[in-house]
Amino acid sequence: MSMADSTPDPKMNRVALVTGVGPGLGAALARRFAEEGFAVAIVARSPDFIGKLAGELSSSGQRAIAMTADVGQANEISAVVAKTRSELGPIGVLIHNASGGAGGEMLGLSAEKFETAWRVTALGAFLLAKETASDMIDGGGAMLFTGATSSVRGGGWLAFSSAKFALRGMVQSLARDLWPKGVHVAHVLVDGIIRSEEKEETDGARALLEPGEMAEAYWYLTNQPKSAWTLELDLRPNGEEFFT
Repeated sequence: MSMADSTPDPKMNRVALVTGVGPGLGAALARRFAEEGFAVAIVARSPDFIGKLAGELSSSGQRAIAMTADVGQANEISAVVAKTRSELGPIGVLIHNASGGAGGEMLGLSAEKFETAWRVTALGAFLLAKETASDMIDGGGAMLFTGATSSVRGGGWLAFSSAKFALRGMVQSLARDLWPKGVHVAHVLVDGIIRSEEKEETDGARALLEPGEMAEAYWYLTNQPKSAWTLELDLRPNGEEFFT
């Protein structure tokens, strides 16, 4: 099965919930699934961009709703999932793309910022999976979680790295639980810089990941045959140095 001819399980609910939506990868993911006929629920902390994106998707004929939430908070996740089900229907695809970005050296990092990074990245992933699993078990579905270079190699972003390590371990354990129940759980390791207007200016000479092409990879994961599911997919732009 190639990316071009992949088709989702006909039993899968055609609703995608995407967190951490901004103008880069998050927006590309929302647009890609909308193109395939999915109703899309998009979530971010700020309403400005996602409101415009939901309007764009709706104007093209797809159902879309925008919701602001802190995905590190259980009550806010419950509200997001409930509204998605109420307005769009049962959820067939979960993409947890949100991250807590606190960095810096230990002595300059507060316990609050460290905890926030973990809450958004790791606890948020657990809570979202727990809230949406009932929609996918038996009917089929996919839970995709965005990782980073820091998922496998700690760097200067102490809180971010520890949270991404936690996310990766959770995904591996979650796959053991949910794969036998028909839910494809996968971790997408983003090992590189994603192209944006800002990154174009500051990293012009460096190989960059294209958001639209990354979204194509997520779409393929959603539709892989069950006999050959991917647990972890490493995305790296051609030209990026391999870590050792």
